[in-house]
Amino acid sequence: MTGPTREFWDQRFAAGEAPCDRGAPNPQLDAWLAAGALKPCRILVPGCGSGHEVAVLARAGFDVTGLDYSPEALKLARQRLDAEGLEATLVEADALAWRPARAFDAIYEQTCLCALYPDLWRAYADQLHRWLAPSGKLFALFVQFPRPGAAEGKIDGPPYHCDIVAMRALLPEPLWSWPKPPYPLTTHPRGLSELAVALVRGSAGE
Repeated sequence: MTGPTREFWDQRFAAGEAPCDRGAPNPQLDAWLAAGALKPCRILVPGCGSGHEVAVLARAGFDVTGLDYSPEALKLARQRLDAEGLEATLVEADALAWRPARAFDAIYEQTCLCALYPDLWRAYADQLHRWLAPSGKLFALFVQFPRPGAAEGKIDGPPYHCDIVAMRALLPEPLWSWPKPPYPLTTHPRGLSELAVALVRGSAGE
């Protein structure tokens, strides 16, 4: 498979060097919760990593499932949950192949898309649509991190730059309903930023 392997992610999480891990929950998640845009429901966190956001959602009363294919990441997530006495379901599986027993009400997408090599984005977008119930919400943070050489076609990552035009093509209407821009921009200690967009799953493509 093109792009980072399971071993790559295991090594990064074991060393505390996961590229997108800010060492704390994303402040945009707190903003969505405070605004009431995201309310307790059955929610999936794909590419959950060490579980910062899984813990926040569990603490807020969500029925949360964290998905990752790195055993090292899930070990850290379980330790985080156990330290606070929080309950959540953690699943070790490939996001491109995993099929849950039933659909979710919401998805919090922060670090899975940008961790996948762009050749795999189409398959992942299909999974997002498949995982969500009709009218379910996708709370997405699209990494903005163009690298030197991007203008000449170089692809560098992870994290991979998620250009908003590419995201519109990847998650098109009527499969998804997009809010009007501008979108909130969250900074990251590693020098990147993230555009926060809450999309609604359409029924087209059923």
